[in-house]
Amino acid sequence: MTEIITTIFFLIAVIDPLGSVPVYLEATKNFDKHHKRKIAIRASIVAFGVLLFFIIIGQLILEGMAVSLNAFQISGGVILFLFALTMIFGDGKPESEKSQISDYKHVAIFPIAIPSIASPGAIMAVVLMTNNNLYTIQQQAVTTVLVVLVIGLTCVLLLVANIVQKKVGEYGITVISKIMGLILASYAVQSILGGLRDFFTVLH
Repeated sequence: MTEIITTIFFLIAVIDPLGSVPVYLEATKNFDKHHKRKIAIRASIVAFGVLLFFIIIGQLILEGMAVSLNAFQISGGVILFLFALTMIFGDGKPESEKSQISDYKHVAIFPIAIPSIASPGAIMAVVLMTNNNLYTIQQQAVTTVLVVLVIGLTCVLLLVANIVQKKVGEYGITVISKIMGLILASYAVQSILGGLRDFFTVLH
């Protein structure tokens, strides 16, 4: 049970549902309530589809490239750490992704689904968390279900985005995103240290 709770918190940190709210509000400002609802649901479905694709195919790509488990843990941890640094020291997830909006007709896919919900960090995280060499099929299935739950939470937050924005405020959302970045950075460092430990253990 503790492991499940830890996984949920980590997925919330890496997907950062609250951070997607300002991006969604900016991207859908020209739409009526009906279309805003459709965009929120469609973006969530697309984001889950992208993450599910990498949960299933990511491992096959790595094995096809003959990437060792240790190398994957270390490189994945480095990428996650760099992503976390952009969350902590950058303009923040909402601002950086709002600035990428140019085509308001297809905002459900870009930037809401990708990269706001299914970010590069989230993609790398789900691949790390469903590694066949470390986790059983049952554990990977549980992780996939937890991804569905966090994406579902994100969808709910988008559907009530105006209320969330009023209650928390954009500044508050940015602060929370930076805290999520700190949590993600800790996981990334743990992954790097684990990969280095196992690598040097094999050498000895």
